[in-house]
Amino acid sequence: MNIGILGTGTVGRTIATRLVELGHTVVLGTRDSTATLAKSESDRMGNPPFSIWLKQNSSIRLGAFAESAAYGEMVINATNGSGTLAALEAAGEANLSEKILIDISNPLDGSKGMPPSLFVCNTDSLAEQIQCAFPSTKVVKTLNTMNVRVMVYPRQLMDGNHSVFVSGNDPDAKVKVSQLLRSFGWEDIIDLGDITTARGVEMYLPLWLRLWGALGTGVLNIQVVR
Repeated sequence: MNIGILGTGTVGRTIATRLVELGHTVVLGTRDSTATLAKSESDRMGNPPFSIWLKQNSSIRLGAFAESAAYGEMVINATNGSGTLAALEAAGEANLSEKILIDISNPLDGSKGMPPSLFVCNTDSLAEQIQCAFPSTKVVKTLNTMNVRVMVYPRQLMDGNHSVFVSGNDPDAKVKVSQLLRSFGWEDIIDLGDITTARGVEMYLPLWLRLWGALGTGVLNIQVVR
């Protein structure tokens, strides 16, 4: 499958390499390709400059947000939550229309220090705002409740049949996203319901961040025991 990924940070890069490993083709989208390639310093996570990473992953192509969205049969939003709506506007409504958009972003606000708070919660969610702004796009919220390595290698990093959630208004879109999740290694995929249920998984982030601080690792996840 041709997949467009919006965002060139750790999440976008890790998902891109996993998708290529599974036989998909990927175009990573960024606001300014020239500026992204010109960066010469490692990011705050210690990852090498993007240009070096791209040379090491030569089957992955870089383009503008609009190019990535147009290329993808399915599109993954791996942008910072505070910039998500602007990134999607740059991607273009026509390029997202009738496509599945997997939303991994979180509405985290670090402007007042750490740990960050949520800039939308309780009666709304970032996923709902995306769906409202792009009504013809089939938004599915998933994978936002865990570290990116757990997202794409759930069986390799941790024992137990831990859980991942999907939220969205389109049942067929959730089925297709669940198929992709199974290819990553996920088995316990819980459909929470329509896009409003994304409020719950987004509001889990403050607890996840506290768990990371208490345990000293982000390699953790929820197991829903029935």
